[in-house]
Parts: sequence; C-alpha cells; structure tokens
Amino acid sequence: MKSSIRVPDSAVLYECRVTHARRSPIRNLFSYRTCQWFFDAADPPRLGPFASFESRDHLGDPRRPIADNVRALLSTSGLELETGRILMLTGPRMLGCVFNPLTVYWCYRPDGALQCVLAEVQNTYRQRHVYLLRPGPDGRADAVKEFYVSPFYPVDGSYRMSLPAPAARLALAITYHPPGQQAFTAAITGRARPLTLASAALVTVKYPLPGLVTAARIRRQGIAMYARGLRPFPRGCSAAVRR
Repeated sequence: MKSSIRVPDSAVLYECRVTHARRSPIRNLFSYRTCQWFFDAADPPRLGPFASFESRDHLGDPRRPIADNVRALLSTSGLELETGRILMLTGPRMLGCVFNPLTVYWCYRPDGALQCVLAEVQNTYRQRHVYLLRPGPDGRADAVKEFYVSPFYPVDGSYRMSLPAPAARLALAITYHPPGQQAFTAAITGRARPLTLASAALVTVKYPLPGLVTAARIRRQGIAMYARGLRPFPRGCSAAVRR
C-alpha cells in the first residue's frame, strides 16, 4: 500500500499570479494569486487529503497512472515516447475538490530533447480537451480552437500558446484570437521554490481549496460580464451560428 505522504526531491512549487485580459466587446481585466505544482508525472507528490494528483482528474483512463495515460495518448497520435520523462504542471486535488483550467505536460525523449507539449484544458462544465503541440525553440505553438471554454466565446478562432518549460521562473501565456474580436490573453507567472513538507503546508494554508476558489472566481467574472450586457454563445456553437 502506498504511503499517503510522498514529497519527490525534484518537485517544485510556483506561487503564481494568473491574469485574464478581455478587450472586446467589453473590456475586462482580472488577476488572482494561486499555486501550481511541477513534478515528474510518473512520481506525483502525495500529502494525504491535503494535496494529491489523481488520474481521474486528468486525461485518459482513471484506473491507470497519469504518465501511462500520457504515453497512451501520444501513441494514438503516432508518437512513441519510450522512456523519456513527462513533467507536469497543475494544481492538486485538495480535500476532495479539484479544478484545473490548464494542465501542461512537457514530454521528453530519452536523450532529453523535448518531443511535444500537451495542453489539457478543463471548463467549468467538467469537460476537458487536450491540445498536442510541437513548440518551436521559443516555446510557442499555434492551435485551432476545438473546445468550449468561456460561454462568451464561440468554438472558433485560434490560439497562440507560449509554453516554455518552467525553471527558476514560470511564464506561460495563451492568446486566443476569436473571429471578429480583439484577442483575449491569459497568463500565469511565478517563481520556483522547492517542494518540502514545510512549503507544501504553507501553500495549503495560503491557497486553501484552490480548485474550488478558481472555479468560483471564473463564475463570478461571468456573472459580472453578463450584468454588463455580454451574452453567452450556446455551448459548442460557432460565431456564425449566433449571428
């Protein structure tokens, strides 16, 4: 039986600021503080009910380990990762609550070269979608939007994702280009600190139930924009449908 406490030596915490900037048809800017965990997907941290990382909260089969699910997805896409590492940035399940708008996986070949990046997006309707990306040397990649996220945007347009692997600093950004509107940008920035029992205890106190709090913040912003006159798209429809 696995111990309920496991703190891998290579795992890292990032105390972060998340920023969302909407420019049209109304302007809305908000940001908040949170914490992200960065670790080898084959060896996730475990702190009992206070922080865990479970397959059921991410892509693939909930009965298999997270790293195995990533390899299975790559295999179905014609990629074989073999024994390369998979590094994962996400938030924990805490006291039974979890919500991760974005989880990122950096997938490496056995020689240490980056093979691809997976951006796993989750919406507030308990749905998720994975974008398989081949970033250039600058960490940037483009993708066609295929998944319903914000109710105020259609399933149209494209993304420019900047997802360099985290190091001493974390700096990720996703710019969405919707049809007929100015770009929307979401960014997450932070500084690394080693994961220890003490640092894990500190962030669980500073950022309690982060998934629940993040989902509540997103819904609160949606209510505020609706009150300002912005109206949602039916789930899954394109911009052309509402016009």
